[in-house]
Amino acid sequence: MPSSIDTSAAMLKKTVMIAIFAAVAVVLSIIESMIPLPFSVPGAKLGLANIMVLTCLYFLYGKDTLMLIVLKTILTAFIFGTFSSFLFSFFGAIVSFVLMYGMMRLGRNFFSLISISIVGGIGHNIGQLTAAMIIFKTSKMFYYLPALLLTGVVTGIFIGLAVKYLISALSKLTLFQGWAAHE
Repeated sequence: MPSSIDTSAAMLKKTVMIAIFAAVAVVLSIIESMIPLPFSVPGAKLGLANIMVLTCLYFLYGKDTLMLIVLKTILTAFIFGTFSSFLFSFFGAIVSFVLMYGMMRLGRNFFSLISISIVGGIGHNIGQLTAAMIIFKTSKMFYYLPALLLTGVVTGIFIGLAVKYLISALSKLTLFQGWAAHE
């Protein structure tokens, strides 16, 4: 039976990891904002912060990842935007999270990190469009859906590959050994 000190230390370790993942996600969002995109589709972006979201989902649990998403979304909204940009980002992040979490729960060995990331990217775009539809009270926003689906697939592949290599590297560190939430 673990002592209360062991339990407290494990909770502290998890809290610190979530904070580090959130900080890295915010930094990745800042870096992403400096990268010019060769296309102009409203709502389309690289989604670099999602590298940390999917990594967190791999190593920790759904509630931990949800906390990361809330922290990342609030912090980036303070840095970059307005309340509406917060809503777009939050809606997208929640839809993306629900889909990726569901796929991880169904079986991490059944779905690749790349396929989970692609579904997450597409889900993020659908969530953003849904938020826009609610805010602007029109479904005309879904006109952008085909272009956003394409960007979701492309960026999902990139993010999935990055997460695959990051998880491989982190798994070799003593700090992360035995931490995969689904092992």
